[in-house]
Amino acid sequence: MPHITPASEMLRDSDLLRSAPVQARSNLRLTALLDAAAAIIHESGYEELTTAAVAKKAGASIGTVYRYFEDRIVLLRALATRNFERTNHAFTKALNERKPATLAEAVDVTFDMYLGLFRNEKGFRSLRLGDVLDIRPIKGVTNSRRSAETLGQYLAENHNCTITEELLTTMEINFVTVDALLARAFVNSESGEQAFIDAACAASRIQL
Repeated sequence: MPHITPASEMLRDSDLLRSAPVQARSNLRLTALLDAAAAIIHESGYEELTTAAVAKKAGASIGTVYRYFEDRIVLLRALATRNFERTNHAFTKALNERKPATLAEAVDVTFDMYLGLFRNEKGFRSLRLGDVLDIRPIKGVTNSRRSAETLGQYLAENHNCTITEELLTTMEINFVTVDALLARAFVNSESGEQAFIDAACAASRIQL
């Protein structure tokens, strides 16, 4: 498995960065900027994010922010990319540790993992995987679709589940529903409002 840098391997390989970090120090500087952005949107939501606020929070100059990011939207997209990567790693870790024996258990493990990100990953509950950013035209597919495909691949490889286009669409619909309900659960609660968490859990249990 390749070494995972503190910032994000996926981000480093994307076209979002003006300057890709090649040394440990620059990588840590980029990580600090992303962490600062995550902390700000955790407190105030992503609409309140500014490059100046990120620079101040990270203890960096505004020039350092612009060395890596063209503007605040690119910075948000970069943070969403890191969120997506961390979600993938959390997904793999959860399944490897809990080793679900059935399809239903695999779906429950995935839900618990995603709920954990809302509770523990700074800024995640506001930005999530980035699909909330209304940037058009979309290049490629949505991250909700990519998440459905990731789960579908796991189910196909480990639970002999036949993955069709129709099933992937159903899985994406469920993911979008769960994502929206969990986002609502954490609007005014650090631990999440239980009624919305319960609704999200019920929505996650698709029939395969």
